[in-house]
Amino acid sequence: MPAAFVTRQHEHAHKAPAASQKIQYPFWFGGSASCFAAAVTHPLDLVKVRLQTRTADGPKKMTAMFGHIIREDGIHGLYRGLSASLLRQMTYSTTRFGVYEKLKQYFTPAAATSSTQQPPLATLIAMSAASGFLGGLVGNPADVMNVRMQHDSSLPQEKRRNYRNAIEGIIRMRREEGIGALFRGVWPNSARASLMTASQLASYDEIKSTLIARAGMKDDLTTHFTASILAGFIATTVCSPVDVLKTRLMSAQSKETVAALLARVTREEGAAWMFKGWVPSFIRLGPHTVATFLFLEQHKKIYRQMFVAVDP
Repeated sequence: MPAAFVTRQHEHAHKAPAASQKIQYPFWFGGSASCFAAAVTHPLDLVKVRLQTRTADGPKKMTAMFGHIIREDGIHGLYRGLSASLLRQMTYSTTRFGVYEKLKQYFTPAAATSSTQQPPLATLIAMSAASGFLGGLVGNPADVMNVRMQHDSSLPQEKRRNYRNAIEGIIRMRREEGIGALFRGVWPNSARASLMTASQLASYDEIKSTLIARAGMKDDLTTHFTASILAGFIATTVCSPVDVLKTRLMSAQSKETVAALLARVTREEGAAWMFKGWVPSFIRLGPHTVATFLFLEQHKKIYRQMFVAVDP
């Protein structure tokens, strides 16, 4: 047998893994993909926070809030707090995506022969909820800073904190208010993170798997886009009440308990408070979810091409 043919056969055997091989992706892929997505969707996140924390005489519509921010702070005002948003993704999203992927790899059947084979939906939900809760704990300081920096310019001049960036803000908050300030709203935030991750990651994986297995779609950009936009819709609806509550707790000037805040806003605003800012939330979370999963899938594709060589 010619030596060149033997060499080619050896190289092919080395590069092409068995179909059942579980690919171990880097832990940080989810955080990296989320950072890219956050850079794209930050203005929408800013408008959502402003609408959730607006005063009675503040702009009520998303377009009006965009115009108000641009008039007050210029175009660059739409990116206020971007450093905190990126820090949040580096902590919160890296943890939730990383832990979820590790758990999913662990509980995926050893005999799985396809990337669409995964644990049952109930198991996916439980794993993603636990991952999100851990992410909420780890990312809470950056989340508090993110909300504060986005909300700051809507306050009167004398009440503004004027943080220069996220790191300087966290140092000041620790020095001026104590370490407890870094974990203000940690329980509703972690509950929200748990709901978000369960409704976003588990639904994306389940929808993607269903589209491929039952609708005859391929594991390509169209499928990723469809699954991610549906996951974004589900996540926005499920998380809206906790998201509004979390935002108000983190931006509050006074120390109000969760129960007291819940009772007050329900008394003053009725049940409608639970979905205040839903449209900008979806307009922000929908594209953010799409961008996150598209970036994540590209991370994985490039990794496979570079180190595993299972893609053509």
